[in-house]
Amino acid sequence: MAKPAEEIAAQHASNAAHYEQPLSERMRTFLRLEFLYQQMLYNSDRDADWATRATISTLLEFLAILSRGDVRNEVYKELDHQMSTLGRFQSHANVDGGRLETLMHNLSASRDEIAKIGTGFLQPLKDSQFLNAIKNRSSIPGGTCEFDLPEYSHWLRQPFKRRRQDMLRWISSVRPLCDAVSETLWLIRESAQSTEELAVRGMFQHNMHKDSNCRLLRVHLANGSPLFPEISGSQHRFTVRFLEWSTVEHRAVQTRQDIPFQLSIC
Repeated sequence: MAKPAEEIAAQHASNAAHYEQPLSERMRTFLRLEFLYQQMLYNSDRDADWATRATISTLLEFLAILSRGDVRNEVYKELDHQMSTLGRFQSHANVDGGRLETLMHNLSASRDEIAKIGTGFLQPLKDSQFLNAIKNRSSIPGGTCEFDLPEYSHWLRQPFKRRRQDMLRWISSVRPLCDAVSETLWLIRESAQSTEELAVRGMFQHNMHKDSNCRLLRVHLANGSPLFPEISGSQHRFTVRFLEWSTVEHRAVQTRQDIPFQLSIC
C-alpha cells in the first residue's frame, strides 16, 4: 500500500513551518497533484453541498493537469527510479532489510497499479456528460450557479451518501496515480538529511555540485516564525530570501537579521 495521502496531509499540517520549492518540471507537477489530491479527499468526506462543489472543482483541475503531457508515464518512470535507488542498498550491512523490503514492495505494488490502469484511465471522466457540462460552465465566473446548471443543482440536493458514491467512483479513476505520487514524494522528502544554515541579513545562496540530482528544496523554520522564505533557482544554484510579513495591506520585505534555518536538498 502506498503511504496514505491523509497521513501525509496530517504531517504537513503539524509542520506548518516547512516550505518546499520544486526544481524540475516533474516535481512541480507532482506537488500540484498532491496538493489537489489532499483538497479533494478533505472535501469529499464532508456532506455540505459547498464541500461537494469544491470536490468537483478540484477534480476538474486534476483533469486539466493530467491532460497535459504523459503524467502517467512520468509517475511510472519515477517509481522505477526510486526502486533502482533503493535496490542499491540491498547489499549494505547496516540497512534495515525488513523496512527496505517493505518500501520496495510498496513501490512495486504502485507500479503494478499504474500499469494496470493503462493509458486510458481518464476516459471515464472525459466521457462524462455531467462533468463536461460543469467543466464548460466553470470557465465563466459564477457559471455553475443553479440557473446555469439545473441538473448539477439537483444532484447537489441528493443525499450525501448518493453524492459521495458518485464522487468516489470519479476519484477512483485517479487514485492509483495520486497514491503513487504521494509515495514517491514521501520517499524523496525522506531521502535528505537537513543541515543547519544561516541566511546572512536574510539571504542565503548555494551552488550545487555538478553531479547533484536535486529536485526538491525544503526550508524548515521554527514554528511561529514571523518570516517566510522566497526560494528561487535551478538544479545548479538557488537563493533563499527571508521576508518579514506584517499585514495583507503591506508588501513583505527582506529581513535584515541573520536567520538560522534548516535546509534539506532532496
